[in-house]
Amino acid sequence: MPLLPILRWPDPILASRCAPVGEITDEVRALAADMFETMYAAPGRGLAAPQVGVPWRLFVMDVGWKEGAATPLVLIDPEVIWRSGVEVTGPEGCLSIPGIVAEVSRDEAVRLSWRGLDGGRQEAMLQGFAAICAQHEMDHLDGIVTLDRIGPEARAAAEAALA
Repeated sequence: MPLLPILRWPDPILASRCAPVGEITDEVRALAADMFETMYAAPGRGLAAPQVGVPWRLFVMDVGWKEGAATPLVLIDPEVIWRSGVEVTGPEGCLSIPGIVAEVSRDEAVRLSWRGLDGGRQEAMLQGFAAICAQHEMDHLDGIVTLDRIGPEARAAAEAALA
C-alpha cells in the first residue's frame, strides 16, 4: 500500500464538490486502505479523497488512534442526517493546510449515514471530537476548507502565514 501525496491548498481539487462513489470496487477498497496508511503517516485523524486528488465522496477517520484506541472508519457517500444545533468552537488543523490552526465553529453532535466497504448502509451518532472531525472531512467533499470557515481577518492572517 503506497503513501499517497496529500494535496496542498490552494489546489483547485480542494475547492470542488466531489461525485458520489457509486459501486464499491476493488479500486475503492484499495484507495481506502492507502488513505488510512497516508493518514496515519501524516499523522492525522481524518483524510478525505479529494485531499489525495480523488474527487469522490469518501473519507477515512480514526479519532482514537493517537491515544491508543484505534477506531478506524471508512465513510462512503456520507450524509449528515441530523445536527445538534449546539455549536462549539475550537482549534482545527488540516493536512492540506499544514502549519495553520484556526478556530472553527461546528455542531457538537451529528448523526451520519454512509455506506461501508461492504456496501451496507450504516448510521451513527458522533459527538465531541469525532463529530468535529467528521464535519471537517465532510467539508472537503463539498469543496470547503478550514479557511472558508473563518472570518476575513483570520483568513488573511492564515494566508499571509502560508505565503
